[in-house]
Formats: sequence, structure tokens, C-alpha cells
Amino acid sequence: MAKKFPLHPKHPERICWGCDKYCAADALMCGNGSGRTQHPAEMLGEDWYQYGDWGLEVDDPPKDPSAG
Repeated sequence: MAKKFPLHPKHPERICWGCDKYCAADALMCGNGSGRTQHPAEMLGEDWYQYGDWGLEVDDPPKDPSAG
């Protein structure tokens, strides 16, 4: 079973999001020679999950923008 994907991690820049290992950015274990994969919030903004059917099992529900 895959790990649940966090919608709003506190420090996404510290993690590689390219697979279920979620390695530290300075200790990538995949060994494919590539750099760190960014979290969607880093590329698309904090509301990234609202605008697509991502098919992810997430660990926190989307934030309700109308809630105060």
C-alpha cells in the first residue's frame, strides 16, 4: 500500500516527492541521476488539489476557503 500523500506539507522543499520513499532532498535513494521532484504545491500553488482529479489517497482533507 502506498503512503498517503500530504496536501500541505510544512516544508515540501526538504523532500523529494517522486516516489513513495519521500527521501530527504540531500539523500535521494532512487539513484536515477535526476534531481529532486517538487511537491505540486511548489509548482502549482497551495490550492493545487482543487483543480484536478489527481487520484491520490491524501492524509488531510482539502482546506475549505469559505471557512474562517
